[in-house]
Amino acid sequence: MAVIIDGKAVAKQLRAELAQQVAQMAPAPGLDVVLVGEDPASQVYVRGKIKACKEIGIRSREHRLPGQTTERELLDLLAQLNADKSVHGILVQLPLPGHIDERRILSALLPQKDVDAFHPENVGRIVSGDYLLAPCTPAGILELLDRYDIPIEGRHCVVVGRSNIVGKPQ
Repeated sequence: MAVIIDGKAVAKQLRAELAQQVAQMAPAPGLDVVLVGEDPASQVYVRGKIKACKEIGIRSREHRLPGQTTERELLDLLAQLNADKSVHGILVQLPLPGHIDERRILSALLPQKDVDAFHPENVGRIVSGDYLLAPCTPAGILELLDRYDIPIEGRHCVVVGRSNIVGKPQ
């Protein structure tokens, strides 16, 4: 029997639940989003994250940097955000311009502030099953399956494509 999963409805419900939890926190969590360049898809994604933060009550700041930003300038910004106690999470929007070493940038994040879980320590923790934060896409999929009581044990799954976000083929 087919089940239609309504992701928008689940997201709305989840945001309402999270807003209640965030309202109990003092101070409210803070997310800083770093966007380098003018990639249209990245701009849409970042706008969505900022909007979601506002709905939930999370303080968010956006750092839009020009495409010609140097790797050193980006590393300096990340060092400032790592040191800022009001910043609880950092999202570096990918892809980065070609002249910036993505691995070096992701490794510069404090693992506990890396909301995408791309820091090498976080990747290792995910593989070992002892992680602080799960990558958003697979966590969202599991949340949808849980909310619809769709069991996954013993099931087979096909992942089309590959990435560091969802997974790589064996």
